[in-house]
Amino acid sequence: MARAAASKNQTRIQREKTEQILAAALEVFSNYGFRGSTIDQIAAEAGLSKPNLLYYFDGKEEIHARLMARLLDTWLAPLREMDETGDPVEEILAYVTRKLEMARDFPRESRLFANEILQGAPRIMDQIKGPLKMLVDEKAQLIRHWSQSGKIADVDPYHLIFSIWATTQHYADFDAQVSVILGPRAGDWFDEARTYLTKLFTCALRPATV
Repeated sequence: MARAAASKNQTRIQREKTEQILAAALEVFSNYGFRGSTIDQIAAEAGLSKPNLLYYFDGKEEIHARLMARLLDTWLAPLREMDETGDPVEEILAYVTRKLEMARDFPRESRLFANEILQGAPRIMDQIKGPLKMLVDEKAQLIRHWSQSGKIADVDPYHLIFSIWATTQHYADFDAQVSVILGPRAGDWFDEARTYLTKLFTCALRPATV
């Protein structure tokens, strides 16, 4: 049976309830992962009864799939913006900044994605093999071209991208650890991280001088 959340002719109230459920599910999934989350938890977080929630979605699998589809599109957007006509170092550093902004502005989404990957990505493997890999391959080819042209240092484009992911998403995925270690400075981590990572990647990308 088609659920209200999947209907193309939702009323305003139905749209609001759908978004209410998805927001609650994001909170629950990002904290407990897919396996540790239940429909009852999501319903409680949304302030709805379980039967009311199930009027909109068949179960947590459908809710999770909807969230992951949205998330993947959002997650790929910063990499799509890398422009082949721009200055290579500036384009890569801009990507670093955009990924840091994602960690700052969408920490729950980052943790949701990380939880899925840690479980072997069973529910998004098709997207990883498809749009994610295609985009990464495309940008890796661009970075390799910049490297071979002498515009940036000789770097492995895939490991460069992995390094950017690791050093930016860390602030969202390991927020509790970052907060404890930085202490009072934790509230200012974005500016400090951007300054540090700009220096780090600038040094890594600068072509060697003869």
